[in-house]
Amino acid sequence: MTFSTRPQAEPRSAYKVFRDISTRWADNDVYGHVNNVVYYSWFDTAVNGLLIERGALDIHAAGEGHVIGLVVETQCNYFAPLSFPDAVVAGVRVAHIGSSSVRYEIALFPSDQEQLCAAKGHFVHVYVDRVTRRPALLPPRLISVLETFR
Repeated sequence: MTFSTRPQAEPRSAYKVFRDISTRWADNDVYGHVNNVVYYSWFDTAVNGLLIERGALDIHAAGEGHVIGLVVETQCNYFAPLSFPDAVVAGVRVAHIGSSSVRYEIALFPSDQEQLCAAKGHFVHVYVDRVTRRPALLPPRLISVLETFR
C-alpha cells in the first residue's frame, strides 16, 4: 500500500474563523496571478487582523515589557491561482497552543465560491518579552481568543 504525503486542498469547513482579504493590482506578477510572497503577507494579515478584532492584540498599546509574537516558521502549499481583482477569504484555525508559542493554519479561498482552498499553509508565533526577546508565557486574553480558533 502506498501512502501519499502530498498536501491536499481543504474545504472551508476545515477552518474555524474567517477574514476577508482584498487583492490589489500590485499583487499580480507578470504571469497574471498573485505572486507567491503575497500569500505570506495575507497569512499575517488574516491572523493579526483577527487577533486585533477580538481584543487579543493591541498594536497601539504594546509598550515596553509587553509580550509580542515573532514568526519563527512559515510554509505554504499552492493548489490553484488567485489574481486581482479576486476577493479572497482567509480561513484560520489554531493547531497548537504551547506555553509561549502558537501554530496557526491558514487557507485562502476565492470569496465567491464554496470550494477547496487555492492555498494553505501555517506559521508559528513564539511570544517573547518585547525588551529581552526571551520566550514569555502567552497572555490569558490571547489564550482565551485562541481557544475559539481551534
